[in-house]
Amino acid sequence: MRIVFGLVLIVGIALAGFAVYMAKNVITGYRAELDSARAASAPAIETVEVYVANRTLAYGEHLTTKDVTLVAFPKKSLPEGVFKTVEELLPQGDNEPRTVLRTMEKNEAVLEVKVTGPGEDAGITTKLERGMRAFAIKVDTMSGVAGFLRPGDRVDIYWTGNIGRDGIRTEGQSSGDVTKLIESGVKLIAVDQTANTERAEASIARTVTVAASPQQVAALAQAQSTGSLTLSLVGAKDDTVAEAIEVDQTVLLGLAQAAAPVIVAEQEVCTIRSRRGSELIVTEIPCTTN
Repeated sequence: MRIVFGLVLIVGIALAGFAVYMAKNVITGYRAELDSARAASAPAIETVEVYVANRTLAYGEHLTTKDVTLVAFPKKSLPEGVFKTVEELLPQGDNEPRTVLRTMEKNEAVLEVKVTGPGEDAGITTKLERGMRAFAIKVDTMSGVAGFLRPGDRVDIYWTGNIGRDGIRTEGQSSGDVTKLIESGVKLIAVDQTANTERAEASIARTVTVAASPQQVAALAQAQSTGSLTLSLVGAKDDTVAEAIEVDQTVLLGLAQAAAPVIVAEQEVCTIRSRRGSELIVTEIPCTTN
């Protein structure tokens, strides 16, 4: 009996193992068919190989072939300004590396706006558009928006000075101190000696550099030499254009200027008096000068 029971047990275990094996094959085949069907029904995504950073790159670092690698990127989601070949990225190879203008994280696409041209440094000349010039403005805690200015910000520039000579009011002008908006939405390209747009900490700047046209440079130079300049920070999403603004000290404080007294010259009158009987007759005659 024991032998028969042992044989039955062995046969049962063998049949159970065979059943598990067959079930596993069936499930594996089903999954393979399901994956194949999903792959066939999924839309084909066209990709393009572009260069990405293979490590974190900070502002001012040189970009060489060792810092980038090619990866497949969806063509429909391709950002503007990518590099697809090493000839586009580094025409002269590592002999003329590009310089990083904005921090790039690992696996982030290298874009033209984030690097300089081949062999160029990260100076302010790379931030000047065609026809624009760099102009430095002296600032302090008050005029420099308490140190919260960063390269890339836009500011309105106000001039404060005295109009008129020796307090004498001229026609069309008001005497005393006047504050006037002279430039609107001017872009900052550097604060002190740094052009890093990712500068986050606040610091008291001594000078800021703006991008301006030659005509604006002349106006700012004249304004800075004849009065004081104050900057007003423009919001990042503000696309409005400031209108002409001028505030006069006299009007601001409500001080009415005293009108000059009007002096009327008395006209000389010459007369001749004569009597006709008891009546006195007064007759006006032209005055004569000796």
